[in-house]
Amino acid sequence: MENNKSFLWPQGILFALLAISASLSVGVMMLLRPNSSDAQNRKSINNITTISTAAKAGTSQRIEKLKSMMVTSLQEQARSKGLSDNVPPRFQGATIKSAKVNPSQRVIALTFDDGPWPESTAQVLDILKQNNIKATFFVVGQNVKNYPDLLRRVVAEGHTVGNHTWHHWYHFMNPQVAAYEVANTTDIIYKVTGVKTDLFRPPGGMMNNGLVAYARSNKYAVIMWSSDSADYSRPGVPRLINNVLRPAKPGGIVLMHDGGGNRSQTVKALPEIISRFRKQGYSFVTIPELLEIQDKNERLAANKK
Repeated sequence: MENNKSFLWPQGILFALLAISASLSVGVMMLLRPNSSDAQNRKSINNITTISTAAKAGTSQRIEKLKSMMVTSLQEQARSKGLSDNVPPRFQGATIKSAKVNPSQRVIALTFDDGPWPESTAQVLDILKQNNIKATFFVVGQNVKNYPDLLRRVVAEGHTVGNHTWHHWYHFMNPQVAAYEVANTTDIIYKVTGVKTDLFRPPGGMMNNGLVAYARSNKYAVIMWSSDSADYSRPGVPRLINNVLRPAKPGGIVLMHDGGGNRSQTVKALPEIISRFRKQGYSFVTIPELLEIQDKNERLAANKK
């Protein structure tokens, strides 16, 4: 009897599968029945296509709505963190290599150029977050276009964003090309993050190829540096660290790179750079914070006079 049950059980499954298969076949035949005209079939296909297109459009609209909500949220975060504030008016159109602060004000600004960049930007952000440090990132427009989520993370974690042109070109540019390089980068930064930057750094520190002239005339603060890591030349981690620390002083601006190439040495050196600065009593600020300190000092000095 047990053997009969064992035989009937798979046989029953077989009959059920055959019945389901037959039902599906009938359904397919009904959909594609010969009596249907080509016009009717085409109409059905068109209806399906229309529904699919409408569904895709609906999905696109939802995605755009989510993007809009994200940008609005980032704008609110930027305002709450002061990231969308302009630099003090006295610095608009000026070139700054370091800030004038009191010797007792041991503050320094870490800056990173040429991002956002796969892997290395995220690695730099991880290190800064672990050490509770805010930095300033001078970004390249075409990289923002390619990696917008990385820039959103930069802003969401409280860092400042500056303009480093669209293509990172060195050659001479006429006013129209210079305007494209700078204005388009500022525009995409705003579209991606909600931050309107008025900080500019010329690629390679070149001052006379048309870019700085455009930036100054449009009230950007042109931010240079007082400590150059030279990490772009991959000098080795010990020398990179020395390049940063040797010329450092209160109010200084450190140049490093999170993008534009292999930045593994920068990533390895950064924790040690932070540690050594802290042992010397330094704290870390963004460029706007650094300029605010100088501005406040100068206003206090003017009031005493």
